Amino acid sequence: MRLAALDRTLETLLLDEPHEGVLTVTLNRPERANALSTTMGHELIDVFGALEAAPEAYRCVVLTGAGDRVFCAGADLKQRDGMSDEDFSRQHYLFERMMRAILACPPPLLGAVNGAAFAGGLEMALNCDFAYAARTARFALTEVTRGIMPGGGGTQLLPRTIGERRAKEVILTGQPFSAEDALAWGIVNRLCEPGQVLAEMLRTAQLICGNAPISVRQAKKSITHGLQMDRASGMLFEIEAYYQLIPTEDRREGIAAYNEKRPPVFKGR
Repeated sequence: MRLAALDRTLETLLLDEPHEGVLTVTLNRPERANALSTTMGHELIDVFGALEAAPEAYRCVVLTGAGDRVFCAGADLKQRDGMSDEDFSRQHYLFERMMRAILACPPPLLGAVNGAAFAGGLEMALNCDFAYAARTARFALTEVTRGIMPGGGGTQLLPRTIGERRAKEVILTGQPFSAEDALAWGIVNRLCEPGQVLAEMLRTAQLICGNAPISVRQAKKSITHGLQMDRASGMLFEIEAYYQLIPTEDRREGIAAYNEKRPPVFKGR
């Protein structure tokens, strides 16, 4: 199933299907360090809104940036120069909706951080289920150096990822940190050679695509929502998610393929 967004020209995004079941979403403003503009905010809402409305359309989504130097530099400060308070608030509300749409992506959302991820760019990477990064990538939440603060989930997602005290240091100083730090702190799962991060993430995406798609979506949902609950409630949520898989054709196919000593053919139903 194709998304309607694939059938129209987008100004700030490139959409591609490099493998069956995989959608790549590339932030495509390399002349502005792939910075977030009002148009990009609208287009990301359109794409990820379509993904939420059609969860079976793809088995995996990969988010990356154009070029080898920058994943995303955050909001485009040139566009914000001279904005009235009302226009600034209106744009930020757009970006809030954009981040919520990204976070709500039903299939696994994998970040291929090809270069620097600053401010909203780092927040976008944190909104992914997991990420790989180029060894040359740099990371920062620089908002306090510009008179604002993280507003795309940074104050909530970063502490949950790297711990409260380290997150406070990162956010309150606004200073960059290295890809090696990002790996050690759990922000990214793997470091790749420059220019190779997308290819490596696509290989991982293909592994995920080989698994039962409803199972993958249910497992993702259980992890994401269960972590917001106490342990006992999370265990109950997991069982509710599990029981949705028992009547599926894919559950029967998985068992049959094991017993017949052949690869399973999952159909997502």
